[in-house]
Amino acid sequence: KVEEGLYSPRGPGRGQEGAPENLGRAGWTSPFLLPLAAPPLLGLQETGSEQWTRWPFNSKPSWTLKAVRGARQVADFSLKVEVEVSSLQEAVEAAEAGADLVLLDNFRPEELHPTAAALKARFPSVGVEASGGITLANLPQFCGPHIDVISLGMLTQAAPALDFSLKLFAEGTTPVCRAYRP
Repeated sequence: KVEEGLYSPRGPGRGQEGAPENLGRAGWTSPFLLPLAAPPLLGLQETGSEQWTRWPFNSKPSWTLKAVRGARQVADFSLKVEVEVSSLQEAVEAAEAGADLVLLDNFRPEELHPTAAALKARFPSVGVEASGGITLANLPQFCGPHIDVISLGMLTQAAPALDFSLKLFAEGTTPVCRAYRP
């Protein structure tokens, strides 16, 4: 099961040429974020679990390398490959596999900064993204010298709804415009 939002096949676009049949022909948006369900989609063998809930870093160290290589085959050269991780061990493995970006997901600030510093010390060219549980109120806690990108899901998930409507009029009629005042 692929969790919506972790990767986005979208209409015709960059990266679609030569995509394997099991990935479909949709274009991939940048960056190419490897989802939690990437192993079966990339033709890799399942580890016995029917539902992919976590990338199986600990059981199959070569999965990350295979997944990054598979993503590079599908995506064109200008797209970046990003791997979502939940520990320093996973982050190092993703960087060793050749990921352009490593997304440190759901790290508390006291875990995030040492992990990002250790990763940048060993892989200075790898981008580090912080994500998960970040709000405008706690954003300063996640800013730091080793964090390149910060994602705030709350910008879209917690956005207030805007009430608006559209009225269509037949050609040749004169619409009556009224300003809405609550």
